[in-house]
Amino acid sequence: MLYKTICDSPLGSITLCSDGNNLIALWIEGQKNFSSTTKQEIYRNDDLPIFEKNKEWLKRYFNEEKPQISELQLSPTGNAFRQTVWQILCDIPYGEVTTYGDIAQKIARLQGIKKMSAQAVGGAIGHNPISIIIPCHRVIGANGNLTGYEGGIEKKIYLLKHENSWIDSFYVPKKSPSASSVI
Repeated sequence: MLYKTICDSPLGSITLCSDGNNLIALWIEGQKNFSSTTKQEIYRNDDLPIFEKNKEWLKRYFNEEKPQISELQLSPTGNAFRQTVWQILCDIPYGEVTTYGDIAQKIARLQGIKKMSAQAVGGAIGHNPISIIIPCHRVIGANGNLTGYEGGIEKKIYLLKHENSWIDSFYVPKKSPSASSVI
């Protein structure tokens, strides 16, 4: 059985989803959400301890503290490749960013292969079911290109600025005009 609760944030409403023991999804208002990808019914339950712990973590995060991901019980669903990518995301420190290409090189080394596709890494990142906490917003394209973010590019910009990761050379590709006014 799956459960959900909703909490407020500077980015709008955030929905948390749990199996009762672990956080399995987090989506931001306006984001394609996990509930459309599962066949299980999700029941509202605002009283689960796992939700209280995650809400407190998010509150601390948005109050400019730096809570650790390891404080939470996370169980994102995905294949082995996606799990590897998401674990690498969890290792990106506050205030830092990395690129899709850097993650691809890291995975290639881990797997003992010559090359890994940055596009494959981007696909795994795009399927991160626990955004913000598993910090996919800390991944940028080559040369500071702020490629997509499931929650919306303006939310990625907000999160990077919030974490003091913003660099003036970052830019939004021309195909994403909706965010050009927020830079």
